[in-house]
Amino acid sequence: MADNNVPMNVIPEDSCWGYLASQEVGRLGVVSEDLPEIFPINYYVDGESLIFRSAEGSKMETLATNNNVVFEVDNWTDEGGWSIMIKGTAERITDADELARAKKAPLLPWTPTVKEIFVRILPTTQISGRTFTFGTAQQD
Repeated sequence: MADNNVPMNVIPEDSCWGYLASQEVGRLGVVSEDLPEIFPINYYVDGESLIFRSAEGSKMETLATNNNVVFEVDNWTDEGGWSIMIKGTAERITDADELARAKKAPLLPWTPTVKEIFVRILPTTQISGRTFTFGTAQQD
């Protein structure tokens, strides 16, 4: 965690994966018809990529026409927190062996709908991560 003298610190890319693996829920950002959309998703870290489940619908329709995504996850305490962001692409998993492995990941649907689509997010640029310390109220 950062200290008050250095309120924000960069997390090395190789450490970002550990932060990501410590959580289960993040936000997937996409662009649909020139407008940004954000979807909360549960995910699983698989090597240096993320896997999530989905059903057919607006998220998958958007990814079919523009698979560029941003994924963000964070965590905080009373003192401060951290944030990790991945810019990358999202691809439906279709390879039989890879799909069988993805189905073993601990990804339970949030809603009582059938979610048989598995999607992999692969970074296309460096993953960015920061730790931060919350500031105190400004004094006059």
